[in-house]
Amino acid sequence: MPREKRAPSLPNRAFRSVVERARILSGTEQHLPVSDTPSEITTGPMHRILIALCALFWITAAPAASSDEHEVLATVHQFIDGFNTGDTKSALAACADEVSIIDDFPPHEWHGPGSCARWASDFDADATKNGITDGIVTLGKPRHVIITSDRAYVVVPANYTYKQKGKPVKEIASRFTVTLKKGDTGWLITGWAWAQS
Repeated sequence: MPREKRAPSLPNRAFRSVVERARILSGTEQHLPVSDTPSEITTGPMHRILIALCALFWITAAPAASSDEHEVLATVHQFIDGFNTGDTKSALAACADEVSIIDDFPPHEWHGPGSCARWASDFDADATKNGITDGIVTLGKPRHVIITSDRAYVVVPANYTYKQKGKPVKEIASRFTVTLKKGDTGWLITGWAWAQS
């Protein structure tokens, strides 16, 4: 039975238009075969190969991105969990040797080798001076997790509760912004800033 000739589908028309423009611009009179039947376009071997390659990319790329995001956030949580439990060693293990830090207590900025350890020491001194105890940081759902190759940028809403001279204090809706770099040992914090709302 002869096949009924159908009008080209919109994607086929668009493809044909692109092909015709390319042929005109290139000055060649070679004709690229374009089928009028959508079924030949959507079921041809090249179409199947393209779909298979896209599926393969999607299957392999999604877990990699998900894995990196999980590892990045795990490093951020390691730092905060160490802070919350008083485990300075664990918190500092999440930091690269050289980190840039901005925080709301003096001297407000730390950078260079050992900056995370210097920040922790200055934090303890400031807390003792101002009667601050029982500090707990609670992170919310990340607003941004951007990973580009071996670099990451994270913005997380955070609440900080503590006691100041025995009285409860809450800093609600602050922002914890973190940069990280992936090295041989995994993701490490290279910079962070704390901003109260």
